[in-house]
Amino acid sequence: MIVAKDLVKEFKIYQHHRGAFGAIRNMFSTKHTIVRAVDQISFQIAAGELVGYLGPNGAGKSTTIKMLTGILVPTSGELTIGGIVPWRERVKHVRRMGVVFGQRTTLWWDLPVIETMELLRHIYKIPERQYRRNMDMFADLLGLSEFLNIPVRSLSLGQRMRADLAAAFLHDPEIVFLDEPTIGLDVLAKERIRQFIATINSEKKTTVILTTHDLGDVAKLCRRVMMIDRGKVLFDGALAELVSRFGGERRLIVDFAEEYDDLSIAGARIVAKEGRKVTYAFHSNGNGVAPLIENLSRNYKWADISLQDPDVETTIRHIYEQWEGDHSSEYC
Repeated sequence: MIVAKDLVKEFKIYQHHRGAFGAIRNMFSTKHTIVRAVDQISFQIAAGELVGYLGPNGAGKSTTIKMLTGILVPTSGELTIGGIVPWRERVKHVRRMGVVFGQRTTLWWDLPVIETMELLRHIYKIPERQYRRNMDMFADLLGLSEFLNIPVRSLSLGQRMRADLAAAFLHDPEIVFLDEPTIGLDVLAKERIRQFIATINSEKKTTVILTTHDLGDVAKLCRRVMMIDRGKVLFDGALAELVSRFGGERRLIVDFAEEYDDLSIAGARIVAKEGRKVTYAFHSNGNGVAPLIENLSRNYKWADISLQDPDVETTIRHIYEQWEGDHSSEYC
């Protein structure tokens, strides 16, 4: 579906002069620096995949999405989506895709939602039967019926996001780009939107690329994630592999059968203690938990043991914190 090879996007940042004559100097100055927002990234996404495209602010996510949608032309590299070069055949490409930006709406502000949907039906030349089928499906999944006749300007944020999603998927696009689709929403609204995205991806085999800072979206929707920083792809693979590789510390929870003065064990540290229940934190380092359990069994009597792996949110937050620490001087 999507094939990107050595994509590069550079921007010229012209030097800005201040002061009384700064505006005049800015008109004639050619001094500039080159900023590489996307730096030779390559990836492939198959039809029907739901991929999380993640990274801190300024990593290059939005620039990549703008190239995928055909808004920006790469400085160099190759990109095809379903055999089409997005910026060369924009009209054909746009008919096959849908886009949702969490902070911007594609709906007509002063019109009721149903009239926006009718306009889109004519713009995309959607057959009547397909339109009715999709509207019935979206009404069921997103609860559109309760606000179809209300002007967009009067909708709550959650209602507007549901209407935006319906508009993006109305013409059965082959690929949809979702940028922060749950931003600012309450827990119930987020869950409804996540269920909708998962259902459409599963039933219609729509390819979905999701950029988000809401780690709950990633945990509940994405099997594959791509992580980008400073324009380079740092990880591309299964979400489970990401957790396994970068998950940080695991937890071993032990209920001891007897009281002991010293419960320290090599390779782990105690992070919590409540009566005879002790929680250890450790890095498996490829050895798993077996050496710790052997050590415990050799030195102590225990009644129960359980293992707790780091969750997705903790893992990705840990990676983000490392990025911010590594590059903090660059943003000062």
